[in-house]
Amino acid sequence: MALEARSRSILRFGVFEVDLRSGELRKQGVRIKLQEQPFQVLTVLLQRPGDVVTREELRSQNWPADTFVDFDNSLNTAINKLREALGDSADNPRFIETLPRRGYRFIASVDGRGTGLNASAARREAGPAPRFMRWLIALFSLAILAAALFFSNVFRVRDRVTGNLRPPRISSLAVLPLANLSGDPAQEYFSDGMTDALITDLARTGSVKVISRTSVMRYKKTDKSLPEIARELNVDGIIEGTVQRSGDHVRITAQLIYAPSDKHLWVSTYDRELRDVLTLQSDVSQGIARQIEIALGPQGGNPGATRAVAPAVYESYLKGRFELHDGSRAALEEALRHFQAAIDADPTFAPAYAGLAATYSDLGTVFRGEPPLETRPKAFAAAGKALELDPQLVEAHIELAGALADDWRWQEAEAEYKRAIELSPNNAEAHADYAEWLNCQGRTEEALMWARRAQELDPLALHGTDIGWILFSARRYDEAIRELRAVLAIEPDKRGALWFLGFALIGAEKFEEAIQVLERVSSATHRSSAVLGLLVHAYAGAGRRTEGLRILDELHRRRKTGYVPPAAFLNAYLGLGDKEEAFKWLGRAVEERSKMMQFLKIHPFLDPLRGDPRFAAFLRRANFQ
Repeated sequence: MALEARSRSILRFGVFEVDLRSGELRKQGVRIKLQEQPFQVLTVLLQRPGDVVTREELRSQNWPADTFVDFDNSLNTAINKLREALGDSADNPRFIETLPRRGYRFIASVDGRGTGLNASAARREAGPAPRFMRWLIALFSLAILAAALFFSNVFRVRDRVTGNLRPPRISSLAVLPLANLSGDPAQEYFSDGMTDALITDLARTGSVKVISRTSVMRYKKTDKSLPEIARELNVDGIIEGTVQRSGDHVRITAQLIYAPSDKHLWVSTYDRELRDVLTLQSDVSQGIARQIEIALGPQGGNPGATRAVAPAVYESYLKGRFELHDGSRAALEEALRHFQAAIDADPTFAPAYAGLAATYSDLGTVFRGEPPLETRPKAFAAAGKALELDPQLVEAHIELAGALADDWRWQEAEAEYKRAIELSPNNAEAHADYAEWLNCQGRTEEALMWARRAQELDPLALHGTDIGWILFSARRYDEAIRELRAVLAIEPDKRGALWFLGFALIGAEKFEEAIQVLERVSSATHRSSAVLGLLVHAYAGAGRRTEGLRILDELHRRRKTGYVPPAAFLNAYLGLGDKEEAFKWLGRAVEERSKMMQFLKIHPFLDPLRGDPRFAAFLRRANFQ
């Protein structure tokens, strides 16, 4: 009997099968992700193959009366997702035929004996019913439909009176990566860019927590259910949707879902020409905001969002952002090219300058090996130009703050960080960077508070790396090691966490462990000079001085043919206990405003030099005294 019941719940068509009991769609035995509403629509169509199922019938069966939706858009979205899952086409359908203004018909043959299946086939086999019976059936059906509509309206009135119609309260939100429906994988940069823009706009509210990009992008093309994603991100609202681009025309469909119960609250579709894409983004975010009753930031949104932008300019910008997020050296070079192309085509487009600033800033980080005296002025100039064009561009405030901190203009940098957070209270990057600023000042507890807030806003971005560095700076080595190992348990090859763990292990005098960790970082970064300098420190601490000196010789040879950061030699000589050489390289690091010099006030490795009057002079020069 169990086997018979199981067989009745399986419906098959083509290479697909639907399990009505488990709510699963499978293709040749492989489960295909399909959300609840498209699945329910498919179930209704499969139960009446060959029959026209009207839109009103689908509405009454699958859209409860207490759900706020634009029904037409919601049904269209469900059908589109269903066709996408089945590989079907509206123009040349194999499974689902559209009857304009009427409904849909499932045109493929269906095998199986699920409840209600093949009702039309059964009627055909039984032969034509007498005319008066057909009239009775029709009248009975109309009576049922009228009763359903009557009671639906009664319940709506009841719910309005009692307040039950109000949707669930949403206090936290995640925007999942918008699906690219163009059919062209090369357009992924465009759908990702639309996702970024939507997150950026929604992050401007202070009344709802909005999860940052790094975390949500981990769910691109995931098979996880919405309630599962919501639990992992600790949110109650989910935005998901699609982007469809045809030439210079863009359509975005977005829907708001109360994630704990997978309840659809709202859906809408927006169409614009590509030149009006900034207005399109603003319309979508404002539509979402209205549904959850929030305002987009203290100014009620980005005033620059309504300007027109040439399609070629915006495409270059989005391609630049796509490469910037990749983060490899080759990708950063491509990002520079795309951002510059956007600027050349439209010198008034502020976001391209902000992207340029971020790229130059990334090129100047520890593993890139670019001289900061070359990259920092370019980042500073690009961020300044972006803010000249758009004073409320959050990304530009963050980049300018970083450049000011690198230049030891501490108060100006703090003002820029605070302005960025004021404009976008949910921006995890602004919180994390301000935490670093506080750490440089020795304000450990405040720094930890802001870093943990960044972690809440971007839970899968592994901000434990930042927390680990703050704890190392405070000489809380064991705590730092635990925090960094927790990060590495999730992402074993995360270079930043391995790098900081090397520092913490040296601080805790666990030199052999530090050597193992730093050798991994060295391999991952193609023997970065910065990593080699720290390796010398670890080898010296472990009593393996000869091996450390051999690496130091390699650094000196490299310096004859290319750039080696002074901080690499500084770390090496600190480990070797050579104070005079350490002071020499400290002076050179100060001259080029090395990133390590931001931590002059608090860096534990500099403790052996602090009693020397020369060190006090360096602190004054870096505006710490």
